[in-house]
Amino acid sequence: MPALNQSSSYSSNTGPNSDSVANNAEQPTAAESPKFFFREKYAKLGVKGNFMPLAAQPANVDLADWLAHQTVENYRIVSTIGQCIQETDHNTGKPVCNSDSCPKMAAGRHTYTWLDHKKDPVPVSAPQYISLVQRWMNGKIHDPKAFPTEIPAVSAGTNAPGGVNADGRDWVGKSAGFPETFLHDCRTCFRQIFRIYAHLYHSHWVDPFWHLSGQNNGQGWTDLNSCFVHFCTVAKLYGLLADRDGEPMQPLIDIWIANGSIPADAANGACALVPPQ
Repeated sequence: MPALNQSSSYSSNTGPNSDSVANNAEQPTAAESPKFFFREKYAKLGVKGNFMPLAAQPANVDLADWLAHQTVENYRIVSTIGQCIQETDHNTGKPVCNSDSCPKMAAGRHTYTWLDHKKDPVPVSAPQYISLVQRWMNGKIHDPKAFPTEIPAVSAGTNAPGGVNADGRDWVGKSAGFPETFLHDCRTCFRQIFRIYAHLYHSHWVDPFWHLSGQNNGQGWTDLNSCFVHFCTVAKLYGLLADRDGEPMQPLIDIWIANGSIPADAANGACALVPPQ
């Protein structure tokens, strides 16, 4: 089984002090070897059916509450499936994903850098990047101002859920107490979750996911596919991930759209409020 290459193409930046994303110019790269996970043979899922029932907003549940749930749940899932790359490789004595094996946060030709406190892009290793994402996301989803858990009292200037305030401005989750930045925050979270998935596929599909397949309670590549297709269904259904951000995994996403693993309504963004920026 050939190793997966990691060459850089462009850099996308996001840091703990800024949710903005800046894309640098594309850099010349060497040709990559074909990816096994981009073949239909390896697009199979560990479960039957599709994930639309888990993605669709239930009746009588506020949209913002549902998006908050999906953000937290998909973060939990990627953190769980990603634990295997933190396990110690007995051949090296180091975690499977370490600063030597993954000196850059890469997904094939794509590399990602982190913004420091001055908002300057800083190259970091993959394990450091993932740790920074986890720290940032834990802070975000546990911040009651960003992801409130208490239902606010209805003020005289606010109409029924989904209504417009007296000043004429409205946003997703306003009536449920979510801040104006909520949808943007969800999209930033989904973009970071995607980057972790992209790194798991491009750098660790062979080791450890291929090797774990068939083992007792092993989280192999079909389990990884199940987690990622769930993520993609939610992200596309609600417009939480821009097409350009999905480029590192687009061939696999296209397979799932074609075979119905990602249902047509989700693929077409049936519940997207506005196109993701």
